[in-house]
Amino acid sequence: MTQHVSDIMTSAPVTVEPQTSVTAVARIMRDRDLGAVLVTEGDELRGLVTDRDLVVRSLAEGGDPEQTTVVGACSDDLVTVTPEDDLDRAIELMREHAVRRIPVVDHGHPVGIISLGDAAMERDPGSALGDISVARPNT
Repeated sequence: MTQHVSDIMTSAPVTVEPQTSVTAVARIMRDRDLGAVLVTEGDELRGLVTDRDLVVRSLAEGGDPEQTTVVGACSDDLVTVTPEDDLDRAIELMREHAVRRIPVVDHGHPVGIISLGDAAMERDPGSALGDISVARPNT
């Protein structure tokens, strides 16, 4: 039976506006235990920012994280899928573009995120990646 992205995606993704500060986004990620949020302008997807993006593209460059906006840290050359796309296609795109997360859009509007961890849990929950994906981070 064919699986679709909608079967395993994380629905109702957390979004921030492009002018949101790097500090505010980092706090959202911490408080909601997220590794990525979508950057939207109104209801349109502008980008995706990960915790790693915040460090590498923003903090490592210097500047005040309270004044630096997330738009400079986010990936804006996005690969997206729809909820109706086959899960195999989403995994293929992750591999092809070397990404771990892909925004899920419906008529251009963000409706979810699918991650490599989601796919690992679905395909092989006993794998090391599956185990890591469900583990709570050490704090």
